[in-house]
Amino acid sequence: MRQWTIDAFATAPFRGNPACVVEPFDAWPADDWMQALAAENNQAETAFLRRTNEPARFGLRWFTPALEVPLCGHATLASAHMLFAELGVAAQALTFDTLSGPLVVSREGQAYAMDFPAAPVHRIETPEGLAQALGAAPQAVWAGPFLVAIMRDEAEVRSLSPDLAALKAISSAATQGRGNVGVSALAKDQSYEVVSRFFAPGSGIPEDPATGSLHCMLSPIFAAQLGRPRLAFHQAYPGRGGDLDCELAGDRVILRGQAVSVIESRLRL
Repeated sequence: MRQWTIDAFATAPFRGNPACVVEPFDAWPADDWMQALAAENNQAETAFLRRTNEPARFGLRWFTPALEVPLCGHATLASAHMLFAELGVAAQALTFDTLSGPLVVSREGQAYAMDFPAAPVHRIETPEGLAQALGAAPQAVWAGPFLVAIMRDEAEVRSLSPDLAALKAISSAATQGRGNVGVSALAKDQSYEVVSRFFAPGSGIPEDPATGSLHCMLSPIFAAQLGRPRLAFHQAYPGRGGDLDCELAGDRVILRGQAVSVIESRLRL
């Protein structure tokens, strides 16, 4: 049984967000086995695929080291890259059946385009304690599957060193979700227009390097603010960084990015 480690939303190794992708199964393994392998891998996500009767359609599930999640952008991108680049699937597009419904990933030059649902968001008052937990006061706060705090500028986003336990409690209480928080700001004089970071203690991940689901919230927020549906985003995880091209299309977001295979391994299981 083979497994690949793939850097997603990256154009070179050791950038973007690494995900482990296991070669497709004919039937789902036991949930506790998949969770145990994800914990062993200790990456933000491990992706599991199941073959169907259609050569370009697969079941797809994502596990963090702590739990199964309903949506994961970078591990979907990594799964598509593995099928296209490593297993040689010849289709122009792949369909993945997931907990968030069917997700389509298509080839687009050197990149891949993923058709994801836009996350419903609404503006809220800044929750009590959030500024203290972040170490800086947000300019605005949005709620959806998790909280998004809009900060003053890019330098402030990059400088944050938050209290993760406090973030988890505040976000969980405000959203009834797992307790994760994205932070973002407009960028200036860069090759990207918006910068972000994502703290995910509620998913067992202190900070995620490049997060598709975060941008399903950020894309509607900044498309409305800037009056343009397609924007370049940079997720500023210290030491790595990931780049996402996001386009709001009605109630969907097209997430574009590249991926690089870094490790091919064989599981002795």
